[in-house]
Amino acid sequence: MRSSSTSAPRMLRGVLYTHSRRCGRPNCRCAQGEPHQSPALAYTEGGRTKTMTLAHDEVASVRKALARYQQARAKLDAEAEAGLVALLTRRQARRGR
Repeated sequence: MRSSSTSAPRMLRGVLYTHSRRCGRPNCRCAQGEPHQSPALAYTEGGRTKTMTLAHDEVASVRKALARYQQARAKLDAEAEAGLVALLTRRQARRGR
C-alpha cells in the first residue's frame, strides 16, 4: 500500500522506455535470447543521461507526470514565441517611423 509521503510526482522530464538486459546466468531464459525487461525512466542530470528502473505500479503515474511536463513546456514555448513576435513587431514599427 502506498503511503501519503510517497505521492506521485506532479511533473517529470525524461523518457519512459522498456529496459532489456541479460542477467548472465547460463541456464536463465535470457541466455536463450529472451532478455529480462522492466520499465525505466531516462532523464538528464548534470549533462549526463541517468536511468531509473521503475516498478510496474509506477508506470501509469510516471506516464501522466511526463505528459503534464510536455503540456507545460508546450504552453511555455508558445508564450515565449508570442513574446518574441511582439518584440520583433515593436522593433519593426519603431524603424518604420
